[in-house]
Amino acid sequence: MSVAISAESLSKQYRIGQFRPAYGTLRDSLVNSYRRLRTGHLHEPPEKIWALRDVSFEARDGEVLGIIGPNGAGKSTLLKILTRITTPTEGRAEIRGRVGSLLEVGTGFHPELTGRENIYLNGAILGMKRSEITRKFGAIVEFSGVEKFIDTPVKRYSSGMFVRLAFSVAAHFEPEVMIVDEVLAVGDADFQRRSLGRMESLGESGRTVLFVSHNLHAILQLCDRALLLQSGQIVREGSTHDVVAYYEEQTVGGGSQTIWDDPDTAPGNDLVRLQSVRVVDAEGSPAATLDVRQPVGIEIGFRVLRFGKPIVPKIKVLDQHGGICFNAMDVSSRWNDPTAPGEYVTTAWIPGNLLNEGRLSVDVDVCTIASPKLIPNASAYKVVAFHVYDPAEGDSARGAFTGELRGVVRPLLDWTSQER
Repeated sequence: MSVAISAESLSKQYRIGQFRPAYGTLRDSLVNSYRRLRTGHLHEPPEKIWALRDVSFEARDGEVLGIIGPNGAGKSTLLKILTRITTPTEGRAEIRGRVGSLLEVGTGFHPELTGRENIYLNGAILGMKRSEITRKFGAIVEFSGVEKFIDTPVKRYSSGMFVRLAFSVAAHFEPEVMIVDEVLAVGDADFQRRSLGRMESLGESGRTVLFVSHNLHAILQLCDRALLLQSGQIVREGSTHDVVAYYEEQTVGGGSQTIWDDPDTAPGNDLVRLQSVRVVDAEGSPAATLDVRQPVGIEIGFRVLRFGKPIVPKIKVLDQHGGICFNAMDVSSRWNDPTAPGEYVTTAWIPGNLLNEGRLSVDVDVCTIASPKLIPNASAYKVVAFHVYDPAEGDSARGAFTGELRGVVRPLLDWTSQER
């Protein structure tokens, strides 16, 4: 498979500091001259920063590559270099094939022109031929949902109508390489649903897509591979699931496993102590990101030090805001009697198609029941975390719906219906 985008040691340096106009007033000149004489600095050296530093990567034909990172990481600077809006200070980049970009939806729209006229104007700016625009005109208008107002000047459009039409024009441009920057973060829920669906179809059509977004759900759903940018440098590259999991561990905290090597410092008391907690997939392998359709295992390893009161393993699952999703404990009869000293591993299985998408953390405890209370013996709070995503293939609890389903759980229920 050939390379569509190639970047080699890309770097971009900017000069920052106080802006001094070339033609100031006499008062400005006198004040600046006095300040320089008083401080002894005849010339203030400009401060320079590297927005990008030695960035190298490749994207192959038909690949959807996601780029994530915090604000100020250099993501937009990288895209501006790739789309030739700005030039790199060092390094080089090469893109093979016709390039389309969605860096700012609505660029090139003229407020005095009608929606129809702006479709042709914006399409031409993007590089579409008039015959191509005419052929796709009906689909563009239908996708935008502004059919009734297509011959109205866009200055009379609402902001939502304007964005929908602008995105519709850009989304029907058919280049070999598409570069997209955070377009799914604007517009209403219906617009975001349409945008996500269109982005997905672009990826499935074999086009190379470079997609920058803070929406990690969209990155997980759309991208084959991902890069993590921080402070202008690539700090992680690989499968989307691994990169997103690493990013969340760095920003939110909490990994998918915790192991206590020193039994004396492990959580617990003289009855029981924790040894490990892991998030595992259906095969029992450690996992940080999991398909919403698949079961999630919370594996707890602990050591019973002596005979005592019966103990019970327990978990508490929390959403990304710290709200409790649910509590669960092992109610099997094997925990009704005092547990013999030794090492144990127990796994709580959360069924597939139960949890909603997002990042979740887990509290674990090995406790003693003293109804109506639970007495903790070995506790660890937010000890592990994992991310649930939906590949949107139509067989999850969301079905064909691509919008947001609110709530901490999203079960796939059995429905019965009959005609009266």
